[in-house]
Amino acid sequence: MPAEPARRPQAAPISPARSTSPRSVQEEVEVRRSARRRRTVSAYREDGRTVVLLPARMSEAEERRWVGLMLEKLARQEKRRRPTDEVLAERAGRLSAQFLAGRARPDSVRWVTNQNTRWGSCTPAEGSIRLSHRLQGMPEYVVDYVLLHELAHLLVPGHGPRFWELLEAYPRTERARGYLEGVAATARLPHAADGDEDDENDENDEDGSGARVGM
Repeated sequence: MPAEPARRPQAAPISPARSTSPRSVQEEVEVRRSARRRRTVSAYREDGRTVVLLPARMSEAEERRWVGLMLEKLARQEKRRRPTDEVLAERAGRLSAQFLAGRARPDSVRWVTNQNTRWGSCTPAEGSIRLSHRLQGMPEYVVDYVLLHELAHLLVPGHGPRFWELLEAYPRTERARGYLEGVAATARLPHAADGDEDDENDENDEDGSGARVGM
């Protein structure tokens, strides 16, 4: 990458900070200031910390206020993207009705934390569907795709033509698959969106969302 011309404004040094949000006083926050940033504030999660991007002209008092606001905004976004097991089951019912004529009727749908090499799995004999906790926080259309994928397996085992015909009705199948492949490649994990009919056990081997506002 060529060096920037000397006349271009340089970003201010990165400053670590600690959150003053009631959500977690121990949360690590990294503030990055830029002279090129004029009227917008952005925030995102990165490597276990929150990065907040601010205009260089902002005062320390404004920085504290905006850091708190952006942490709260991120928390609200993430909460919407992390439904409970009950909400997940309701969502599965809606997807089945919309795309599978209501034929897939799982007896249980829940999050699990022991699926680190697959996104979802199901046991047709029990009518159970399990989604990896790693999906929490991902876009809704991605979670819907994995849910629908497992719902389809309650009707058709394997990944033959009949199975993929069921998923053709979902308009974001290819986009969701691409998203998951990108996440798996970034994390250097095997892409296992198709880890399906199986038992509940999985080996324990082993982010995105952001917020932006104008000022």
